[in-house]
Amino acid sequence: MASVSATCLRFGCSLNQSFKTSQISGGNAGLKLVSVGWARTAGFPSLRTSRFRVSCAKPETVEKVISIVRKQLALPADTKVNAESTFNTDLGADSLDTVEIVMALEEEFGIAVEEENSETIVTVQDAADLIEKLVEKKAA
Repeated sequence: MASVSATCLRFGCSLNQSFKTSQISGGNAGLKLVSVGWARTAGFPSLRTSRFRVSCAKPETVEKVISIVRKQLALPADTKVNAESTFNTDLGADSLDTVEIVMALEEEFGIAVEEENSETIVTVQDAADLIEKLVEKKAA
C-alpha cells in the first residue's frame, strides 16, 4: 500500500494570506499542492487559487518549444529552461521576444495563434499546451 506524507503545509489567518506550495510524496511519485490564499472582499472571505494546471502537452512538444525558445532568445547552453520557466521573469524575454517566439512556434507547428490566446502564454508549458490544443483542433 502506498503512503502519502506532506512535508510542508502552512495555514494563516490574515486578510491576504497565501499558502506556500507544498510537496507531497508517495513512493516514487511526487505531487504539488495548488497554492491557495484568502482574500477579503465585501466582508466575506473568498477562496482563490493562484495557479492550477492540468498539462496536456506531450513531452516531445515541450522539448521542441524549449528548443525554439532557446534559439529565439539566443540563450547560452548553461541556461536552465524547463516547462515551468516563465518567458519574462526566468528567461528575460520582452514583448517583442514573445511575439517572435509565437511566430516561430506557428511556423514550426503549422498553426495560427490568435492574439487573445498568445496573451495567455506565460510559461513554456502554457505554450506547449496551447500548441497541442491548436494542432488537435486543426486535425479535426
